Amino acid sequence: MDEVESGYGTMHETGAGKIIVKSARRPAEDTVVIVDCTPFCKRLGLMWPEGQQLWFVKDICGVICAVFTWMLVGYAEFVVLFVMLIPGTSAVYATVHGLLFTFLSTMAVSSHMRTMLTDPGAIPRGNATKENIMKLGLKEGQVIFKCPKCVSIKPERAHHCSVCRRCIRKMDHHCPWVNNCIGENNQKYFVLFTMYIFLISVHALYMAISHFIGCIGQEWRGCGGFSPPATTVFLIFLIFEGLLFGIFTVIMFGSQMQAICSDETGIESLKEHATWEKKSRWLSLKSVFGHPFSFTWFSPFSTPRIGKTESYLYTV
Repeated sequence: MDEVESGYGTMHETGAGKIIVKSARRPAEDTVVIVDCTPFCKRLGLMWPEGQQLWFVKDICGVICAVFTWMLVGYAEFVVLFVMLIPGTSAVYATVHGLLFTFLSTMAVSSHMRTMLTDPGAIPRGNATKENIMKLGLKEGQVIFKCPKCVSIKPERAHHCSVCRRCIRKMDHHCPWVNNCIGENNQKYFVLFTMYIFLISVHALYMAISHFIGCIGQEWRGCGGFSPPATTVFLIFLIFEGLLFGIFTVIMFGSQMQAICSDETGIESLKEHATWEKKSRWLSLKSVFGHPFSFTWFSPFSTPRIGKTESYLYTV
């Protein structure tokens, strides 16, 4: 008699394949809201991918961090446009840098929204039932694992998130700044978010330092529509913000790219020895950003085409 982990307790499998449930357990209260926008968008005549659902984690800390992130991007946009570019600069300089900064900011916020509102690769809660396990077509003696916290069939390389209260496929970590886990389905958007935040930080630093030096050289004559003390405060805070988030995001971007290229998530690098066959760097990149390579790799509005799902990512 082979013992098998089930969704609601321990099962025993006999030679005839009969499974008996011995005990029961229910998953903890859900913390995720999943909304299907397809009917609403169809009524409004809007384009919406069929079956695409919005995912939102009900975590007050994550919500505060996400809103704070938007506020910081909005502050940078305000200072760049209304303190440095629009008042007292040439039309060409203001247009070029204004459009570039606005483009990068839009891409950063869009990447953040896609990361936050995309299902990271969650396993359905409570799916480790007798019926679902039978559907897997397991061979005699084959062992599967269940998560005792969310009561789900746990595929290889899936890990439980205590905030989302679900097992997440290829979970790297839970990030409060995007109020979501970083996993199989949204890692691309998180990488783009860190990249675009780093780029706008560098751009803002360059413009803020140049503007500050120029204003000192002109003794603050014609340096914007604000008083010299107010302009100084705006610029100093923007420089501090650019340095802080530039350093933070370039570190996160580097760690994510290293994890993708090594085909090993942050959690796996700390807790496990690889039991799966690792892909090459190029195949690992395509498994996150899509196949084949195109400029859509850099767009948060494009859902990556992954191709055939690996066998270890089974769900029922």
